[in-house]
Amino acid sequence: MPEITRRRTGELLRKLFEILLGHPEGLQAGVALETLAGAVTLSDYESGTYESSGTRRFDKIVRFATVDCVKAGWLLKHKGTWSITEAGAEAHKALRDPEAFYREAVRLYNAWRATRPEKNGDSPSNAAESAAEPNGSAAITYEEAEEQAWNEIERYLRGMNPYDFQQLVADLLKAMSYHVAWISPPGKDGGVDIIAYTDPLGTKPPRIKVQVKRIGQKVDIDGLKSFLAIVNDHDVGLYVSTGGFTRDAEEFARSQERRQITLIDLERLVDLWIQHFGRLDDLARRRPPLSPIYFLTPES
Repeated sequence: MPEITRRRTGELLRKLFEILLGHPEGLQAGVALETLAGAVTLSDYESGTYESSGTRRFDKIVRFATVDCVKAGWLLKHKGTWSITEAGAEAHKALRDPEAFYREAVRLYNAWRATRPEKNGDSPSNAAESAAEPNGSAAITYEEAEEQAWNEIERYLRGMNPYDFQQLVADLLKAMSYHVAWISPPGKDGGVDIIAYTDPLGTKPPRIKVQVKRIGQKVDIDGLKSFLAIVNDHDVGLYVSTGGFTRDAEEFARSQERRQITLIDLERLVDLWIQHFGRLDDLARRRPPLSPIYFLTPES
């Protein structure tokens, strides 16, 4: 097997960190890897594929090298999105030599590993060897499956008809034991898409006013203020946005003392859907047709 040196691995990791540092909120793993591949010159070996899986070696090598960075506390992976931590940014700035950068990540990984229950055998010495390890391959397969699942769910929800998506939110509220009194029909809605209550007759406060946005961009503070203007003192505002919210909008929502408002982005929406899935009716369960698949969770 051609050797992938620590220096080469460090070069790839430092370039990956440089790319991710330009995206403070993170990048999808697939996008990060393709951006990295376009920013460096791949060797013939790196651009080749593993015969058993057809996967490009470069992708596997980088994925395995990032494991050290995760355990070092330099890199976060969450539902297919990679982002650099403050410690990772500091390490990238301080350790400019690629080999020293990777060696420190490996040292921190080994320090983490020493705290884990004893395992048979030593860990591979570099990313190329790791990529060939059965246990390591299983861990990366798990990671890739999680990324693919989340990307497909995200793509499906973003592509839904707006009124079907609105109904999905109403179905979720019902599963959470709220009583949906009104869902906006097609046309102008005055800024409110759903009205719900905590009791069947709507006699007990609060009244829940919901705005649903199936959009790609983040809702900013002005958009949030427009919605808050129609949320009265005894109401609760619920803003659901597939595009998420800007940091200023999130801080503005948290600062409210007189009027209550809760923000739900796509990730939180999916988490709530899964959490309350057992209480959804059969029709609601088919809106995003999800099925659980169980994996043996890799060591973490």
